Amino acid sequence: MRKGDIVTGTVEERLFPNKGVLVLPEGRCIVKNTLPGQRIEARITKKRGDRFEGMLVKVVSPSPLEQESPCPRFGICGGCASLTLPYEEECRMKEAQVRRILSDALAGTPEADLPWFEGLLPSPVAREYRNKMEFSFGNSEKDGPLTLGMHRRGSFYDVIDADTCMLVDADFRAIVRETAAYFRGLGTPFFHRMRKEGCLRHLLVRKAANTGEILVDLVTSSQIPDGDTAAWAQCLETYAQRLLALPLLGSLQGILHTTNDSVADVIRDDGTEVLWGSRSFKEELLGLGFEITPFSFFQTNSRGAELLYSTARSFLLEAGIPKGTVYDLYCGTGTITQLMAPVSEKVIGVEIVEEAVEAARRGAAANGVGNCEFLCGDVLKVLDTIEERPDVIILDPPRDGVHPKALPKILAYGVPRILYISCKPTSLARDLPAFLEAGYRCQRAVCVDMFPATANVETVVQLSKGNSLKTSAGIVR
Repeated sequence: MRKGDIVTGTVEERLFPNKGVLVLPEGRCIVKNTLPGQRIEARITKKRGDRFEGMLVKVVSPSPLEQESPCPRFGICGGCASLTLPYEEECRMKEAQVRRILSDALAGTPEADLPWFEGLLPSPVAREYRNKMEFSFGNSEKDGPLTLGMHRRGSFYDVIDADTCMLVDADFRAIVRETAAYFRGLGTPFFHRMRKEGCLRHLLVRKAANTGEILVDLVTSSQIPDGDTAAWAQCLETYAQRLLALPLLGSLQGILHTTNDSVADVIRDDGTEVLWGSRSFKEELLGLGFEITPFSFFQTNSRGAELLYSTARSFLLEAGIPKGTVYDLYCGTGTITQLMAPVSEKVIGVEIVEEAVEAARRGAAANGVGNCEFLCGDVLKVLDTIEERPDVIILDPPRDGVHPKALPKILAYGVPRILYISCKPTSLARDLPAFLEAGYRCQRAVCVDMFPATANVETVVQLSKGNSLKTSAGIVR
């Protein structure tokens, strides 16, 4: 079997995050964007001994596990990975993936058989759950009409309309339809990534699940159409008025315009103006209010976040944490920082995004939480400036995990309890051996599915100093 050959087979299993495994006479072939039980055709793209990689050509027949997709664009749009699976089956698949990743990473250690792993908690809401989406402007084919949505699966350039997206609710879809129709009617050009010219780049929409408040941010380059500043200002004002006229279920709190001239396909704030209303909105979790700004980190599934944070807090409380100082590293807008405040003498949150830190400070003051301190900066550098030593450390790092240079500093504190909240199990698996080498044991762990229909999942791990290993069945030595 050579590169370029077409093979046919049935997907036997799915590895994290979305890699299907074909077992062929010549060896195993990994094909992305496939589901267990699907019979597929794939083109061989890489060969290494008896291991192959392939690109999906077509699904010959669906998996017996699949059901009809609620979105007509599933399989074309790159937003979802498992929308056609019953949610219970998706949860079983994710739990098995994480179990395998952790077991392989800890092979040869007492933790490897995972008696401390407690499975997966499903999201309270499996559809229309996201409170934040970043949509892209583009077109679905060369020289085609303006589209606004998600990138086509496997493409950096083609954009598929998101007006039927099932990850978000009807308000998101209405805002997307109105925005696309308005700028399509004006003929406003989108920012072309190859030519580095054009105007429209992204649409950021955030909506609080528990308060219904909505924030919309139109992201463009500084290349004003025709160079007419006055006409562009009028265009933006009219756009805001059209959004305000929409019959939404939630309530608009702010309509913003952000300029972004980065060459990368990311949303960067090179200057934000308020077209109408406020620059922030409020969400409520577990009895506390949180102010959220356009670029501050906040879990994208509000109902799932309540489950995640209540689970994380219960892990610490049931383990018997000392009532001292808690470090909440990578704290975002300070959600878990404030949730830990009532059971701690002091909680210090560290976050690199300045506007998230400012929002966290205002939120703590509004909630009457007086024993929180928020520091802005890179965890690697800020740790060297904090005088109070921690008694407990909470880690909620970005997808790549804890910075390799920050990890030794964290371990050097030698605190009796560390709580690691991971949004990428492979990063968690990379970091865990360092904790074991430092004398920690995995006391408890559970997955919380914060991202239904996609390949991602959160994992909470309680790490403790000492020789005992707590499980649901008791204590093992």
